Amino acid sequence: MAYSANEQRYDAMTYRRCGSTGLKLPLLSLGLWHNFGTNDDYGNMKRMCFAAFDRGVTHFDLANNYGPLAGSAEENFGRILREELSAYRDELIVSTKAGYYMWPGPYGDWGSRKYMLASLDQSLKRLGLPYVDVFYHHRMDKETPLEESMLALNTAVKSGRALYAGISNYDSATARKAAAMLKEMRCPFVLNQVRYSIFDRHIEPDGLEQAAAEAGFGIIAFSPLAQGLLTDRYLGGVPENSRIGKGGPFLKRDQLTEARLGQIRALNELAKNRGQSLSELALSWVLRGERVTSVLVGASSPEQIVQNLGILNAPLLTADELARIDAITAAAN
Repeated sequence: MAYSANEQRYDAMTYRRCGSTGLKLPLLSLGLWHNFGTNDDYGNMKRMCFAAFDRGVTHFDLANNYGPLAGSAEENFGRILREELSAYRDELIVSTKAGYYMWPGPYGDWGSRKYMLASLDQSLKRLGLPYVDVFYHHRMDKETPLEESMLALNTAVKSGRALYAGISNYDSATARKAAAMLKEMRCPFVLNQVRYSIFDRHIEPDGLEQAAAEAGFGIIAFSPLAQGLLTDRYLGGVPENSRIGKGGPFLKRDQLTEARLGQIRALNELAKNRGQSLSELALSWVLRGERVTSVLVGASSPEQIVQNLGILNAPLLTADELARIDAITAAAN
């Protein structure tokens, strides 16, 4: 039976503008970094996409290397687009990136014009799309002139292969330079995608929020749950099917120290007092005020997506609660 979207999908979601641009994103966006790879369940992928879109999550975030295997997340989402979501393409924001290793040799990594535009063409083929809405340079490259990477983004937009340009993992100084270059090229630049959570606040002393406000681009946060540490998943031990339990490359067992566990427990109690789960508290914190345009959430089930969307009805964090969070996490930041 063909998928038909919920007619009330836009009733509850809040959308924020990307800086001073015309593009709006939902408060929560779905990241396909994990659980959309070669060995993951395709039916579950579809159900997660449906659960998100049925509730106003219009933004689906990918990269050339998401999987594993690299490229498989784009292939799987491309299949979902083709088979289930094609009628809704103009309601969707589909983003992808280039910047990490994709193929051997000197042209399969980093930020050269050769690599970025070849990678984008490969991504479009895997997705089965003529264009993506946002094309990002995925990381800074000290060996390639910044202007070359920005010119590649400009070419992607001017050629019709992307509607907007973005950057990811850029510090404030480099983001300012990139924004100035793209403005001079008259290339619409909308977002810097960065890691940000209660446990990882590096963008604050770096001054990225001020740079975004002054240059007019938005901030979209990834890893807001610190790879799952900011959930109740590890309060009773390490589950075998968790990221730590599986021994993956991004979250290691030695990161779950007793001190960190103590912080997680204290934050969990604060969340309970607010009538929230710990993950909801962590998302509410990232989205406090208007500092962040959208937060990227990953999920392994539709139920997780629905639970995280509970933040849409959550009370704002009070000054006392924010101070308590700072006190709990002071030793970690």
